[in-house]
Amino acid sequence: MSIRIGLMGYGNLSRGVEAAIKQSDDLELVAVFTRRDPSSVKVKTEGVPVLSEGEIEAWTDKIDVLVLGGGSATDLPGQTPKYAKLFNVVDSFDTHARIPEHFANVDAAAKESGKLGVISIGWDPGLFSLMRMLSTAVLPVGKNYTFWGRGVSQGHSDAIRRIEGVQDARQYTVPVESSVNSVRNGENPDLTTRQKHTRECFVVAKEGADLARIEKEIKEMPNYFDEYDTTVNFISQEELDKNHKGLPHGGFVIRSGETGEGTKHIVEFNLKLESNPEFTGAVIAAYARAAFRLNNEGATGCKTIFDIPVSYLSALSDEELRKTLL
Repeated sequence: MSIRIGLMGYGNLSRGVEAAIKQSDDLELVAVFTRRDPSSVKVKTEGVPVLSEGEIEAWTDKIDVLVLGGGSATDLPGQTPKYAKLFNVVDSFDTHARIPEHFANVDAAAKESGKLGVISIGWDPGLFSLMRMLSTAVLPVGKNYTFWGRGVSQGHSDAIRRIEGVQDARQYTVPVESSVNSVRNGENPDLTTRQKHTRECFVVAKEGADLARIEKEIKEMPNYFDEYDTTVNFISQEELDKNHKGLPHGGFVIRSGETGEGTKHIVEFNLKLESNPEFTGAVIAAYARAAFRLNNEGATGCKTIFDIPVSYLSALSDEELRKTLL
């Protein structure tokens, strides 16, 4: 029997989850819910209904896990606790500074309903978080360094698009090369947020919009841009569509540590992604599988990537995992 997945929203991330479901024999997409006119949304999976968000309560017995495809700035803080009262849920909440608050809200809602909420799933937060924890456990004496890019940040691009007067936007995160080299050389530098990355924004403003105000709001946005050297470029929609259509990304986590009498070690986990949302969607699909299994075993409340055994992510049996991957 397949695990029945519902999607809230049908943007880039939800389409990435849909693509991952198509590659998984044990997962089935059963419904898509949208705030848009459902007739305007065309999904790629034949026979899957697109319904208004207001119809979702009728599906509580037809969906095993609801994946929330909204943005962290304004959607997920309200949506995840709301829908954790009805379904097992998985989200990609990526505002690192607000994760403890988000966890508490989802935990309370999910425990009340007997459901499971898995938050902040993707590659950072997500797989990178797991690698930071793992390498720190193995090398307790040392430092962690995380670099993202060069690539498009979906969350930061979404945050820019929410600004009044913005029609469209892409934001690239760019590692500072001299800082990366210093870390890989084992120099263990103390780096500020500003010294690790710069942010490049390409913004299409609506006609008559106040460009100076938009640029100021971007550069001063807390949790997104205020701690970085940020460049804002205003361009046409045509130029954005031509030169910034793709959604590549990637990055690396480095742990520089030592054992014994100062013996040095470098641990690095690296991702190079042609499509950020498709890869993120694939991670989310695996954790939707885990959420269903854990809830079936009686687990409730909120979980993060730290709380979920990795074997629960795989469609393979424990015996197959031991035989083929151990």
